[in-house]
Amino acid sequence: MNSSQNGRCRIVLTGGPGGGKTTAGDLFRREFGERVVLVPEAATLLFTGGFPRVREPSAVRAPQRAIFHLQRSLEDVQSARFPHRILLCDRGTVDGAAYWPGLPQDYFEAVGTSLDAELNRYDAVIFFESAAVGGKNIEGGNPIRNETIEQAVELDRKLRSLWSQHPRFVLVPHNDSFFKKISFGLASLEGIVTQLAEGLHLAGKRTPRKKR
Repeated sequence: MNSSQNGRCRIVLTGGPGGGKTTAGDLFRREFGERVVLVPEAATLLFTGGFPRVREPSAVRAPQRAIFHLQRSLEDVQSARFPHRILLCDRGTVDGAAYWPGLPQDYFEAVGTSLDAELNRYDAVIFFESAAVGGKNIEGGNPIRNETIEQAVELDRKLRSLWSQHPRFVLVPHNDSFFKKISFGLASLEGIVTQLAEGLHLAGKRTPRKKR
């Protein structure tokens, strides 16, 4: 388990584009206040800061490597600033494998790690299924989102395949009612936070996952 001696734990909010994870994270932070701290999405910071968003496979690798290292650094910064809070990470270090032009293992080799090692950084994963799975528009006002519905569905599939290997993976499925979906996601998140805060899984290290 990733939890440190001071009782801090790390939860990932992830999923395909247009899943509602960022909205859920912000609402949860407002509800729980000083018990949690958000780690912002590294890709959004990078691309809105001027880093070019490209489509050519040969050029995609550079931003994905940058996002990986920025994500790790953001988590480290928030962990150091708020050592007694639960970290809510808007995406995690595994996400880049779904965007990498090639096999997931190629991505992890490129950034010097493995899927097992990155999954073990986190104590739980809340996966918000993309609205694209239900054929819904995913624009949502995010200026850096440029995926088509078909691309969003494929990314959702790849991300779910990777993150679902985590021992504490919770799926928040698409719902035609965004309110119901977010309510379910928040309830799931609250349940996990309560579990972890009670110390059920904060006492020691997570049992290593078996190699497949």
